[in-house]
Amino acid sequence: MSQSHDVIVIGAGPAGMASAATLAEGGARTLLVDEQPELGGQIYRAIERNRADPALARILGPDYLKGATLVDRLRGSATELSLGTLAWRIDDDLTVWTRTGGTVAATRAGAIIVATGAMERPVPTAGWTLPGVMTIGALQILLKSAQLIPSGRLVLAGSGPLFYLFARQCVAAGVKDLTLLDTAPTRQMWNALPLLPSAFGGEGWRYLTKGVKLLAALRLARVPIHRNVRDIAIEGDSRAEAIRFTAGGRAHRLPCDTVGLHEGVIPHQQMTRGLGVDHDFDGGQRYFRPRHDGSGRTSKPGIFVAGDAGGIIGAEASAQDGKIAALAVLHDLGRLTAEEHGRRGAEAERVRRAHLTARPFLDRLYQPPAAILDPPDVVTVCRCEVISAAAVRDIASKGVRGPNQAKAFLRCGMGPCQGRLCGPTVTEVIAQTAGLDAAEAGYYRIRSPLKPITVGEFATAAGATELTR
Repeated sequence: MSQSHDVIVIGAGPAGMASAATLAEGGARTLLVDEQPELGGQIYRAIERNRADPALARILGPDYLKGATLVDRLRGSATELSLGTLAWRIDDDLTVWTRTGGTVAATRAGAIIVATGAMERPVPTAGWTLPGVMTIGALQILLKSAQLIPSGRLVLAGSGPLFYLFARQCVAAGVKDLTLLDTAPTRQMWNALPLLPSAFGGEGWRYLTKGVKLLAALRLARVPIHRNVRDIAIEGDSRAEAIRFTAGGRAHRLPCDTVGLHEGVIPHQQMTRGLGVDHDFDGGQRYFRPRHDGSGRTSKPGIFVAGDAGGIIGAEASAQDGKIAALAVLHDLGRLTAEEHGRRGAEAERVRRAHLTARPFLDRLYQPPAAILDPPDVVTVCRCEVISAAAVRDIASKGVRGPNQAKAFLRCGMGPCQGRLCGPTVTEVIAQTAGLDAAEAGYYRIRSPLKPITVGEFATAAGATELTR
């Protein structure tokens, strides 16, 4: 199979769109692949449809509308788009295997930029598997893609910027019965305060001002907020009916119809893991991220990473990160001189850094709580195989030292999600029980297909190398 593209970009969020547009504008034959049928990723999901709806635009806010500029630039470039397409395998020779509408194809490139973004951190807590319990990100997807908002009594539990952003969006969308349970411990604010002065530098003051405005809007709307919340448990028989928690030294119980959970986001690591890229562990935010240099180069030749897939940096910084990776690829392809690469790369890096000044403050303020990293015994950790934290602790106490070994004993990580939802927690539980660092415990060994494909689709893969030349 001959090389059909100079570069394949995987992911159509801010990093992927900026990468692809920069590459195509630089003369590189560029293919952009995304599993969703529309451009935008999660942060700018359905932006092309929603930008023309004034009411929805008001609800989602001005930051969401910034995605329209990236989409317009990408549409105006020569980038080949392959939306609604799953990239389920990448070979060492940089062949990307995809599935579109049941059809398998294989496309080879000279370089690959992984811009798969972030996923919400799993929030294993009692009752989190009940119907009516969702992540806040999932609730926001319903708002952006279908203009749906929860009916009845809504409780949002967790912490972080998205926690308060979605709460304000709910108020703007007309949600009347809303209660917030902020799980960030008070001590984290004091721990983060030394980083606050530097957070105002660059563009940081804009992010901090936005946060203050979100809190003010919620206060004005008289949304009840319980702070320093712990010991969350969701009750119900066939669905969520109430939520119990401790706050202010007292036990509380609130009837509810829908619960939204959120404790920040972590990089999507399945694809970079499957590629064999080296990963490092972030001890502050408790997640693995692929090791890469300032241009997004990873330990695997020809593989670049950009945006939140390489470490959580936010939408604006991710767009610059995507541009930086694209400029490095263009230089490697001989389509950009060293002087031009240096000049444009330095400018993109300057803007990127300006959008990261508040990140250390936010990361320390919103560190993940111990209760979800090392949950109580009764809590289900692996939803696919219905495996409890107690079961993981039991095998760790008997000598299991990592998630891969745990598979042989419990099948955790072998369900349809392939470890996405249990991986971070299994790593932490084993590390805590065995007295290891999380980096020592490691993560699942990821193999293709990166997401399930049917046997029929897999059978067509044998001839797929003849399809794309």
